Amino acid sequence: MATAAQIKKAYIDFVLTHDEKPKSVYSFVKKLKITEADFYTFYASFESIEKMIWVELLVEAINEIQTQELWAQYSSREKILSFFYSYIEFLKANRSFVKYSLKAHGNRLSTPEVLSGVKPIFENFAEQIINEGLESGELADRKFLSKRYKNALWVQYAFILNFWIDDDSKGFEKTDEAIEKGIQVTFDLFQRSPIDNLFEYGKFLSQNGKLKEKMGF
Repeated sequence: MATAAQIKKAYIDFVLTHDEKPKSVYSFVKKLKITEADFYTFYASFESIEKMIWVELLVEAINEIQTQELWAQYSSREKILSFFYSYIEFLKANRSFVKYSLKAHGNRLSTPEVLSGVKPIFENFAEQIINEGLESGELADRKFLSKRYKNALWVQYAFILNFWIDDDSKGFEKTDEAIEKGIQVTFDLFQRSPIDNLFEYGKFLSQNGKLKEKMGF
């Protein structure tokens, strides 16, 4: 019986050779000389293979960067930057498949179904880093907005991924620049600003105004 890895490899070879998925599971397993039961032991469909590939690439990248010697010393900003640089390196080895998969699943303006397994894992990873930044004071803890920081990073994930797909610069230098500028701007917005001070001052004045009214001033 074939292993999950063998089925996955055969599927990748097929779609990259034919630029489309197999017509059916039956025709696919026949060429592999395995049974449909063997296939369904590991995967429910061709789509599930693609979803798993994307999940594995993300998890592998996260595990890799978290073993770096300096990881624990990084700020939240540095951790996210390190993730994206490392993630693109992992994707480079699978660029043909990544381009095929995203192209096959259409609209870039919405999250492709093939990334449905990736999104919760990424957001959980991002949320952990954001919480570290909130606890350390690196990031501004804003009522309601802080919970949406992970959504902003998911938007960056989608932007960087699509930018890299179209990047034809040497060594994907433009993608590195897009990562640097995009994450820096995003984290600048996450940090405290004069607007935060203004809101806090307004809150202070409002609270003290009510206090004066209660005291008859």
